[in-house]
Amino acid sequence: MKSLAGESVVVIGSGVGGLSSACYLAGAGADVRVIEKNEQLGGRASVLEVDGFRFDMGPSWYLMPDVFERFFGHFDRTPTDYYELTHLDPHYRIFFKDGDRVDITPNLERTKRRFEAYEDGAGEALERYLEKSELNYEVGMKHFVYEDRSRLRDFLDLDVARQARGLSLLGSMQGHVENYFEHPKLQQIMQYTLVFLGGSPRNTPALYNLMSHVDFNLGVWYPEEGLGGVIDGMVELGTELGVEYVTDCPATEIKGREGGFLVESPKGDLEADFVVSNADYAHTEQELLPPEKRGYDADYWASRTYAPSAFLCYLGVEGDVEELAHHTLVLPTEWEEHFAQIFDEPAWPDDPAYYLCVPSKTDDAVAPEGHSNLFVLVPIAPGLEDTPEVRAEYRDLVLADVAEHTGVDLRDRIVVEETFSVEDFADRYNSFRGTALGMAHTLRQTALFRPPRRSKAVDGLYFAGSYTTPGIGVPMCLISGELTAEAVLEDHGA
Repeated sequence: MKSLAGESVVVIGSGVGGLSSACYLAGAGADVRVIEKNEQLGGRASVLEVDGFRFDMGPSWYLMPDVFERFFGHFDRTPTDYYELTHLDPHYRIFFKDGDRVDITPNLERTKRRFEAYEDGAGEALERYLEKSELNYEVGMKHFVYEDRSRLRDFLDLDVARQARGLSLLGSMQGHVENYFEHPKLQQIMQYTLVFLGGSPRNTPALYNLMSHVDFNLGVWYPEEGLGGVIDGMVELGTELGVEYVTDCPATEIKGREGGFLVESPKGDLEADFVVSNADYAHTEQELLPPEKRGYDADYWASRTYAPSAFLCYLGVEGDVEELAHHTLVLPTEWEEHFAQIFDEPAWPDDPAYYLCVPSKTDDAVAPEGHSNLFVLVPIAPGLEDTPEVRAEYRDLVLADVAEHTGVDLRDRIVVEETFSVEDFADRYNSFRGTALGMAHTLRQTALFRPPRRSKAVDGLYFAGSYTTPGIGVPMCLISGELTAEAVLEDHGA
């Protein structure tokens, strides 16, 4: 087995991809330091603590438990060595704005009956859809996610072609779902996960129907203390492996090359043999490297399709919110206009689709006694004008919408309130145009069409995180860290 003993690595950014790569690199013998711009570790998986309330500021869904088991298993640990898991029931609740309500539960037979109530034959169609989804997941994960096929030559292989046969690789999710379900509400239920991939039904490849296997079959879980508890577990593991962490330490410039890097920061210059950047890819290239060491120019970044930003409102409220589940979605019966106002004609959505997270339904520790902890997240276009006046007006629109369509009026019960939106994503995470997730998973921005993990211009500089393969989402970033560490080992391990 290859080793990096005696080699030093600086990891810029402590998001999931950075923490993951740091663990794998330290496990291979490297001397690893992680530097983080902000006051806490976790990147977008930051935690906000106010007056006894603890909010996950970013990701809040624990999906694909097998990926976390694989990560900790590599180091002869299990997730439960660091945090406990609760299987949510329901997985989530959907309020349609025409008054309809649907719970998606771990009981597939119950879900099939619910589908059948909308459309004759939909229960059987769901079974067939999930069979296809499971095939896509099993083959896709084994041969296209855990194997780093980020170059064209990696696909010019008969074995790859054989494995890909039968997968739903081409076409859009909209077209794929229409082959199984006619009812628009059933189509929405099968496609809501696209929000987490930063796409819309019409621009996301059909391959991502594998997310339905994740959703319906693998289940939705809650880790003790939320996603922040997962970050704490990863940091604890890294510490056990010898990783050093430094917060309040933004990288300001990357100099040198393989074997002689110098990463400048306000806390002093850091020398390293190799550098892994888990910071925003565009920020790393445009702000930390001189023009001659950039793999892409400004026009490239400006021409990409980006995942949405978000309007987030973190709320501590008095009393219970009985009508809401731990995860709740509120969807217009016609949601095309919302996606159009993200991808086609950017604007603050007039009739928003949004998500409500209420972790206090499952975890008493995240809110004071007699109170509820929740946040509302509205996907919005990146780069929108984001002023205090716009936020205040939109906050009122959203809370009125919550009251109208869920029956929960929060407005007179709020004791803690914070908002977070486009400008905050750009400022706190150096996120290009304030995107919440990175580059969207369009057909032309998937697999080898995403930026590579090896720098195109600087030997010894690597990238991890959502811009690289396999892409957006906590499990994908966890895998990204593994693949980046493998690239370093492949190139330089002894």
